[in-house]
Amino acid sequence: MKTSLRIFTSATSLAVAALVAGLAAAGPPKPKASTLPSHAELSAALKAVVTGGSNAGFGLNMWATIVNRDGEVIVVAFSGADRGDQWPGSRVISAQKANTANSFSLPHLALSTANLYSATQPGGTLFGLQHSNPVDTGAAYKGPSENYGQPNDPLVSKKIGGVNVFGGGLALYNSDGTLLGAIGVSGDTSCTDHIIAWKIRHALNLDNVPAGVSATGDDNIVHDIVINATGHPESPSGWGHPDLGAAEKAIAAALPITHPVGPTP
Repeated sequence: MKTSLRIFTSATSLAVAALVAGLAAAGPPKPKASTLPSHAELSAALKAVVTGGSNAGFGLNMWATIVNRDGEVIVVAFSGADRGDQWPGSRVISAQKANTANSFSLPHLALSTANLYSATQPGGTLFGLQHSNPVDTGAAYKGPSENYGQPNDPLVSKKIGGVNVFGGGLALYNSDGTLLGAIGVSGDTSCTDHIIAWKIRHALNLDNVPAGVSATGDDNIVHDIVINATGHPESPSGWGHPDLGAAEKAIAAALPITHPVGPTP
């Protein structure tokens, strides 16, 4: 009996040891594949939108950044041939916009960075918001610069932080209506940044917005600022953003309607 018990104990120990060794060799469980776009996918969509028709503004090249729901940068890309073909300062601004749209959107309500403009002006209900959650400068300016906008951009996997309150940042919702993170676009006028971000989001089928504050019930830019009786700009809705002319207003008004929540046919 004792011999049998010793054999059983020894076999059990060997089995446990083998299991532990196998787990160690395999490493930690692998995360599920991300449902956010890859560098190649974002870069292709960005280039196609920038060159694919009128977006108003100056027609400049652009930066685009995507963050996940935790605010971690997933991908940074640009539309030009090299990093110097876009405003260098717009790389960090694009990431800041992505962080903002992600930070102030919810599974049931999307706010674009354009929607935050009026409320953050002096006297507004969110005045000072743009000074909260500062940019992590250590992550923002980490080198080498030749990797900026590449798959190995130093911002990738970092939390950039920052709050931006003009057009170009949009939350990303997949076909099931799940909030995955946000995109930020920068490099032209703020209205054009919004227009390009919207078109990219639509091309990637990440615009299944559940609700928003615009007249169409989504997070589109609101152009309702007027000059009040005291000579100051005022947004009747509280969500208004300045416009740069008839072209920007017309293009924004004609942007693709966001997809209904739920699997597309």
